[in-house]
Amino acid sequence: MRKHLLAAVAAIAASVGSAALAQDLDADGIRDLVSGKTVYLRSYGLELPLRYSANGVVSGDISGISVARMFAPREQGKWWVEGRELCQQWTSWYDGKVLCFTIRKTGERNIAWTRRDGLSGKARIAG
Repeated sequence: MRKHLLAAVAAIAASVGSAALAQDLDADGIRDLVSGKTVYLRSYGLELPLRYSANGVVSGDISGISVARMFAPREQGKWWVEGRELCQQWTSWYDGKVLCFTIRKTGERNIAWTRRDGLSGKARIAG
């Protein structure tokens, strides 16, 4: 009985801890999280690296992914924070459209993102 009680307490503590860790980020939190870092977007079993330079330039390089041959394999654009969203605009990727995302921190180096049109996903952050 005691073993089951301890297991239940541990499960509750873990869920409370992870809920407390998940948090929507404000403008300063977004800047601190991505500026000078590489964000690896998880998509279709791949990780797509995006480098967010402190000067507002974002760089993407998908040249190592075979399907990238159909697209510009490397691209630069600009990024900024607008309200509580991370926004970016590429030269040719996404037809140069401005895309903005809310960011939710889900772990020390993990995030969940939701684009304004409802598309969402996960990513990890590396220094």
